[in-house]
Amino acid sequence: MDKRIPAAQKAVVAAALLLTAACTPVAKEHKIADAGAEVSGTVELWHFFTEREAAAIDAVVKEFTATHPKIKVTVKAGQDDSKMTQAIGAGNGPDIGLSYSTDIVGKFCSSGAWVDLSPYVKRDNVDLNQLNATTRQYTEFAGKRCAMPFLADAYGMFYNKDLFAKAGIAGPPKTLEELTDAAKKLTVKNPDGSLKTVGFLPLFDFYENAAAHLAPAVGATWLTADGRSAVAGDPAWKTLLTWQKDLVDWYGYDNLQKFRAGLGDEFSADNAFQKGQVAINIDAEYRLAFVRDQAPGLRYGVAPIPTTDPARYGAGYVTGNIVGISKNARNPEAAWELIKFLTTDDKTIVKLSNALKNIPTTAGATRDPGLQVEPEFRTFMDIFAHPQSSTSPPAASGPAYQDTFATFATAWQAGKVADLGAGLAEADKQINSVMNLGG
Repeated sequence: MDKRIPAAQKAVVAAALLLTAACTPVAKEHKIADAGAEVSGTVELWHFFTEREAAAIDAVVKEFTATHPKIKVTVKAGQDDSKMTQAIGAGNGPDIGLSYSTDIVGKFCSSGAWVDLSPYVKRDNVDLNQLNATTRQYTEFAGKRCAMPFLADAYGMFYNKDLFAKAGIAGPPKTLEELTDAAKKLTVKNPDGSLKTVGFLPLFDFYENAAAHLAPAVGATWLTADGRSAVAGDPAWKTLLTWQKDLVDWYGYDNLQKFRAGLGDEFSADNAFQKGQVAINIDAEYRLAFVRDQAPGLRYGVAPIPTTDPARYGAGYVTGNIVGISKNARNPEAAWELIKFLTTDDKTIVKLSNALKNIPTTAGATRDPGLQVEPEFRTFMDIFAHPQSSTSPPAASGPAYQDTFATFATAWQAGKVADLGAGLAEADKQINSVMNLGG
């Protein structure tokens, strides 16, 4: 699961998804209008953005209604996925849902919580080849397209240039070994031995340090070809977990927990990287806008996430926001018109990308001269376009397999797992169980 949601809320979202699956019947297919039919009426759009980002959504919606005067759009901001999921299950969901997580696509497509958009795409001759291949992948499941991509995210590494210079480090690390060395050199302790500045905070449940975001660094795979858990059978997971735990042990788990307790919220002006408390941080391109808004004096650089294989350097984790029509939609035709405007109109995508600093998802938008591509943003666009960049695979159970692994990973980093191999084997069984595949 992805951005703009605190880690503590992720389990709530996963539980809501399971509840929806249990109580929501598969939706009946909406009857679509003939091509060229006039569309009118009111639609309700729910999204998770707040403050500056919500204002960007309002601006493009205003442009939509100006060019579609017979369609009225009601916008409800700050609606997270758990609220939307519960509302759909209760039969009073929005016409359009805008989600921060690609991991719900498998659940929403298979349960019918979001309707199949293929008939609309076919009727209106929407060319899906204009979309990046990864975004096409994470907006459909089992041959059913129930979502369209609303901008994208690529994960990389942010580093504090002033702290690097003070520590005598010339540039960003490119391997996990170099990351470890840099993290140690950049760490500063208080006279009492407590942590004052941390070079890299390796806890899996800190900010964007999700296992999914770090998996491409070692080439780890989540699922086997037949859809079962691969975490015990893929040695890359052992590599990642061993590296991470070694660094946790160097700091001391309790020391890291005490240090983290004093850090600010990830999406506030007190973000630990923006405050100079953490020198190296895993994050996505949207952080560029937060730094510009909340910490304009920060001297920083960006780079791909370090890897274990030089051939993979430059690639990373790719995800994004997704948008779909709820099975409860009262006006699906008008809902589709807005979705089409938000996800296929190059000029609109460019405006949203410039405002949110998210990566545009259409080929035309990436080439548009109006797209603001600073050097730092270019780094993330290159990660997004890298042939070895990847995303987490969709599943009918949604993000349950990742949440189950996250529980294991937090126990591992706390020193509660004595045997990594045995622990991963048990995690395999639990993941297969939550995916309804047996042990």
